[in-house]
Amino acid sequence: MNEDIQFILDSAKESMDAAIKHLEKQFVNIRAGKASPAMLGSVMVDYYGSQTPLSQVANVNTPDGRTITVQPWEKNMLQEIERGIMYANLGFNPMNNGDTIIINVPPLTEERRRDLVKQAKIETEDAKISIRTARKDANDDIKKADVSEDLQKNAEADIQKLTDKYVLKIDSLMDVKEKEIMTV
Repeated sequence: MNEDIQFILDSAKESMDAAIKHLEKQFVNIRAGKASPAMLGSVMVDYYGSQTPLSQVANVNTPDGRTITVQPWEKNMLQEIERGIMYANLGFNPMNNGDTIIINVPPLTEERRRDLVKQAKIETEDAKISIRTARKDANDDIKKADVSEDLQKNAEADIQKLTDKYVLKIDSLMDVKEKEIMTV
């Protein structure tokens, strides 16, 4: 196979891998009932004028399946951390006891579970769009490549097989996530 075509295929595969990794990261943020430090992964805190990830200004733990504790490294950061958690709009109500912030993770209602499944489906669709964009970019690059028509057709078929494989992978990730969310 032509080196240019191989490079295009590898680039497409890299882009598709990145879409899967991004989807997995997004799925971690969609909670399925059990408390996890990853639930606060998207929280940013105003740390002396710059937006900083929560994990860089505090220790985040889960003492049990329903509680998250946030222990700031600097006591004066408590209110900024609390504000950051509220601003992240994760549906949590942080409680500040003067030393740590305690978050009780409420059990999920049926309606909330359905909302989380919808959110997961939106993330899934975004990942599929990324996959299709990678396919389109690869096909455009193949058309520009200086290769025979047969090589072009074969490369486009390979890209389509790769796309189908990744879309199936995304669908199976979604199925697993949906089961996880809907399991009481």
